[in-house]
Amino acid sequence: MFGQLQQTIEQTISVSGVGLHSGRFSKVSLSPAPVDNGIVFRRKVNSHVETCQASIRNLRPMELCTAVGSNGFQIQTTEHVLSALWGLGIDNAFIDIDSEEVPAMDGSAAPFAKLIQLAGILPQERPRTYLKIVEPIHIGDDNRGISILPSPFPKITYTINYDHQLIQQQTYEHEWSAVEFEANIAHARTFGFSHEAEALRARGLGKGGSLDNTIVFTETGMMNEETLRFPDECVRHKVLDLIGDLSLLGINVIGHIIGKCSGHHLHTQLVQAILDNPEAWTIVGPAEKPVPDLADLEDSLHAMPVPANAAF
Repeated sequence: MFGQLQQTIEQTISVSGVGLHSGRFSKVSLSPAPVDNGIVFRRKVNSHVETCQASIRNLRPMELCTAVGSNGFQIQTTEHVLSALWGLGIDNAFIDIDSEEVPAMDGSAAPFAKLIQLAGILPQERPRTYLKIVEPIHIGDDNRGISILPSPFPKITYTINYDHQLIQQQTYEHEWSAVEFEANIAHARTFGFSHEAEALRARGLGKGGSLDNTIVFTETGMMNEETLRFPDECVRHKVLDLIGDLSLLGINVIGHIIGKCSGHHLHTQLVQAILDNPEAWTIVGPAEKPVPDLADLEDSLHAMPVPANAAF
């Protein structure tokens, strides 16, 4: 895997839909980007095209989703499109958006993954570098937590536990690859509970939620006519979210992530903890390199020049 090249998409491709929390219609376009660009959101603000790197330094507080913002705008519910890009091995891309929220589509990453496949995946002329974990990092406690451990390859083990007959305790192990992501993770939908819907809307959340984009569990079953796509669809969706949140690190990670009843907040705390503990990792590529200065790493990951032309 150390010899893999960076990748982008071959052509611009678009999709539209309703935001899960805002309830507002938005259009998203995915476009090719040059090497070392990373994933960058673009939006027209007051007739200017503003940009925002998908980076932990641009994280913005938001309930039940992951939001990034800079240069006068904010984008929420980024995790599914970021998961599709990162899960399929896309290092560099522009995400043009005309609203403040990425559309929910069917509540999974599959529609975005399909877009990426239709656009085509293009290897680029520069090899990837990787962040390799050499010492454990842990966030949280025994009830809710997330850790990353040294491992010879990227891996995720996630466990959830809900007092519901269709969920209960579920554990999923994800051997990180584009094939595994597309087949077993991308189609897993977001989920919630019917008794929480009114409280969510009172807090300004879930305005665009419906049975078309959310699995809704009742006390004894589920409201959706469509059956679960996997018996353990809920924990697979948690893996999906984690992959999207982990993309905010801006570099592929070699390590074993173990999540237990965690969520977006703990996911992004882990990303920050990785940056805050440079003794716990090293940078590797075609050949191993010494651990760089943390400030230099952050600059190289998150302070890249971005072309201003946008596709809307």
